[in-house]
Order: sequence, then structure tokens, then C-alpha cells
Amino acid sequence: MFLLHQPAVRDATVLTRLPESFCRRDADNAWAQANRGGAATGSFLEGPVWSDGHLWVTDIPYGRIFRVSMQGDWQLVAEYDGEPNGMKRLASGDFLITDYRNGLMRLDAKAGTLAPFLERRNSERFRGVNDLTFDAQGNLYFTDQGQTGLHDPTGRVYRRSPEGKLDVLLDNCPSPNGIVLSPDEKVLFVAMTRGNCVWRVPLQPDGSVSKVGQFFTSHGPSGPDGLAMRADGCLLVANPGLGYAWVLNHRAEPVEVIRSPAGASLTNLCFGGPEGKTLLMTESATGTILRADMPERGAPVHGGRLP
Repeated sequence: MFLLHQPAVRDATVLTRLPESFCRRDADNAWAQANRGGAATGSFLEGPVWSDGHLWVTDIPYGRIFRVSMQGDWQLVAEYDGEPNGMKRLASGDFLITDYRNGLMRLDAKAGTLAPFLERRNSERFRGVNDLTFDAQGNLYFTDQGQTGLHDPTGRVYRRSPEGKLDVLLDNCPSPNGIVLSPDEKVLFVAMTRGNCVWRVPLQPDGSVSKVGQFFTSHGPSGPDGLAMRADGCLLVANPGLGYAWVLNHRAEPVEVIRSPAGASLTNLCFGGPEGKTLLMTESATGTILRADMPERGAPVHGGRLP
């Protein structure tokens, strides 16, 4: 990649690792067979969310939700028959989860129970939902990735209104993954993992999209995954394969690269900490939570309002 200005480079630090008592090695796990080449997989952490002074994360292959303190204490909140990936907190205190196997699931955080929220669209199953975000009006945006890629660019991006209207915004996506809005909510950014890029999706006043373009291009064996937005408009991109978190300015120029010291599978990220200036990242293959202090807070993350 040609860079006019070389970005600053620094390493993240390890906050905590999944305790050995929670690591599993199920040789016949279906998710590991399909996505990890059948390798024994102790966990695969994703979906970081900052809530009630803790980091909440999902564990895809074993259907688990963990609550992690900044002191490194782990609590198993829920375990169920599913493959949870992205997660966002709701205004009620519950969580909405994109589950590859089951569609959208709602977690009762106090009871530790999950229930289906949206399993199908017009009787059609989703291909495999991946990540989600809400805007200030309560609209829900989520990606339906499945096994799509350059060979099959048919992944989708959906928007669900607070009243339940479900629209397909994009249906030609090569592996849509992380999703986040600009601070003014006029632009949607979507990571296209197998396309090794991030798309910029302008949102029109009538609810349509127009002039969708490629905002950022990466490289390497696995492309952009989770996304986060900083209050100053910088877009942060988790890039597994490279083990990087890119910090991009409004022109998609990398102004900083934060490297993982614990492995290359840096899949997702969010802002947290007492002042909202701590970047928290999942290094999924090793079950590690990474951290890096940032000069700016994360942009506000809105809690959805569901019936």
C-alpha cells in the first residue's frame, strides 16, 4: 500500500486472557470444522461491547457470552446452542446479538437467557448475520455475511426501523462484516472482509443509499473485520491476518497502526474505560483482550429500542 505519510506505529498491551478453565477443545465443533480448518479451538472471542464498567464479549464456537472486568476477572453470563458474533447493548439493558446460526437473538443480561428476535426475512433464512449498529433514531443496521466473498458477492446489509420495517440496503457485498456510522450518521461504513476493503455508504434523506464507494483498501490474507468510530471522525478498523487496528482519518489515510502482540487474529474493537478513551480489542484465536489508550473518546454508541 502506498502511503504519502507514514503512520505512527505502536503495540497494544494485553489486558487479560480467557482463563484456562473456560478454554474448550471440542474436536468435533461444527464452527471450528468450517472456519478453523478443524483445528482444536479453545474459544473465538468477538463482539466487544462496553457496558456497566465491564467489557462484554461473545465466543462464537461455543455459544457463550462473557463479562470481563478491567482487572481481568471473567464471568460466564450465558451459554446456549448458537454461534454469537456481533453484539450491542439495548436501552433496556439487554443485548442484541447477531448469531450466525439463529439470526438476531436477544440476551436478558440479568437472567442469562437468550430468545430469538429476528430469525427470517419474508420466510427466508439469513445467510449468516455478522455485526450490527444502531443510530440515534433507533434504526438497526446489520450485515448478513454467510460464506460470501469475491466468488459470491451476494452478502447483504439490512436496516430495520423501530416500527419493524426491514429494508435491504445492499445485496452485492463480498463478505460484509463490521458496520458503523459516521458521527453525523450520514454515512455508513461496512467492512468487506474478503474484498479486503471498507465501503462508504452515503445515506440519503429518503432512506435510500447512493454513490456507494470503496473507502479504504487493505492487504494480506484476511481483510477488515470489526469497525469502531472515534468522536473526532477517525474510523478504526480491526484487520485480522495482519494483526492490526488501523486508525484512518476522513480521507482514509492511516494516521496510526496499533499492532497486536498476541497473534494476528485481531477481529473486533470498541471504546471503553472510565473516560471512553480506552480501545479494547479481541485477539480471537488466543482468547486475548488487548487495550490501547487513545487521545480521543469513542463516538457515542446508541442503545437500540426494541419491543
